[in-house]
Amino acid sequence: MSTLPSPLSVPPQVIDTPAGPVAVYIAHPAQPSGLPPLLLVHSVNAAASAAEVAPLFEQARSQRTVVALDLPGYGHSDRSDRPYTPRLMTDAVHAAIGWTLQQTGAASVDALGVSLGCEFVVRAQQEQPATLRRMALVSPTGFSRSKRRHGPPGSTLMLPWLYRLLTRPGWGERIFGWLTKPGVIRYFLKRTFGTPTIDEGLWAFGVQTTRQPGARHAPLCFVSAGLFSADINTLYEAVQCPVWVSMATRGDFTDYQGRSTVDDQPNWRFEAVPGGALPYFEDLPDFAQRLDAFWRG
Repeated sequence: MSTLPSPLSVPPQVIDTPAGPVAVYIAHPAQPSGLPPLLLVHSVNAAASAAEVAPLFEQARSQRTVVALDLPGYGHSDRSDRPYTPRLMTDAVHAAIGWTLQQTGAASVDALGVSLGCEFVVRAQQEQPATLRRMALVSPTGFSRSKRRHGPPGSTLMLPWLYRLLTRPGWGERIFGWLTKPGVIRYFLKRTFGTPTIDEGLWAFGVQTTRQPGARHAPLCFVSAGLFSADINTLYEAVQCPVWVSMATRGDFTDYQGRSTVDDQPNWRFEAVPGGALPYFEDLPDFAQRLDAFWRG
């Protein structure tokens, strides 16, 4: 039985989806601004959850309906022992979009993804373009100077030998236990923020969420590279809707040399936002102002 609290200011609602039970969080504005609903999709790592988008959730709820989800394997969503793949995560995003449209009567949503979560948002948009009006990608994967990913449709970077090793009895538990020691979670957050000063609430929730039953299953697929799409650059290059990319200026996620594949496309806009990979934890008013300008076109 999970004792995990809500990572946001509203309780989770668990919905049935093709990706299994998925937790969603929804808040409505007191005075709607006329903008469509906003969907927030967190990143993937050992300690991920909707807590990673908490400042954006609170800021956006004053203007528009905002929805966040815990991706499969994280937070209050199903953490059962099964393969975690881009297909599974994208199905959860589709389900969250469909649920949001049902709840609001809107024709489409705007969506913001964080890091690897951006890949699932973009895949969902490519599969059902009418449901996603605009996309904001915060520190997205797939643009570093490493080789571009134009693999077969739906393929991943999964290393089967590593996954077999990590899922051997005893091995995965030990490795996940090391990755989720409080000091190790703090270490990786320092690299994400690019400074010793991190958000202490995010760290504390990260420690707590990794202590829940089944917490290791999705992260072990992540460590095995099974959640990275081998065709993501093909998808990026095919996007037609407006896209805004927030690039970190310090920390581990500052390499965007691969942006050249979409830089000449008028619907893509890259902006260096001062701070680490989660800049809205550091200066929410500045980030919100930049983002609002994009949503309003």
